[in-house]
Amino acid sequence: MTQMAKALLVDDRRENLMALEAILQGLPVQSVAVESGEAALKQLLVDDFAVILLDAQMPDMDGFETASHIKRRERTRHVPIIFLTAADRDAQLALRGYAVGAVDYLTKPFDPWVLRAKVSVFVELWVKSRQLAAQSDLVRERDAQLRVLTDAVDEATAMLRLDDPDSLDRAVQLLEQARWGNTP
Repeated sequence: MTQMAKALLVDDRRENLMALEAILQGLPVQSVAVESGEAALKQLLVDDFAVILLDAQMPDMDGFETASHIKRRERTRHVPIIFLTAADRDAQLALRGYAVGAVDYLTKPFDPWVLRAKVSVFVELWVKSRQLAAQSDLVRERDAQLRVLTDAVDEATAMLRLDDPDSLDRAVQLLEQARWGNTP
């Protein structure tokens, strides 16, 4: 069963989180809302996310510091971060956001349809990435099975060359076991 993609919503104002949840409603993504950078970091320890929507200006740990921590962790460094801020269009803040690893920086008020489109792209990329990882695991598993079968055939071939009735019986037994996946 496929795991549903999740979006981590981080904002110190509950009404902003509710608005983000409403904007994302109907998309194939589960919203997880937290009210601080510290809570976001804790949530990232237990869940995987397709995208993070992060308020740039929060008390205590702001979005930039939170993003910096996220990008330092091996498990979370590749999760895309979209900064959201009520600050005016100060280019320095946007540059600071990109410098800590954001993929985008939107100032409020932003077009909800644009945000939905951006989140949809990252959710689709996350799903495709999961599918590729599952296919890769399957290929590795099949390669391992093929190696086991090849080894069994090689061993049986060597036994058949001995031209000995016991070796012949053992070779047939080995090939039958390999065929049914019961290799010794």
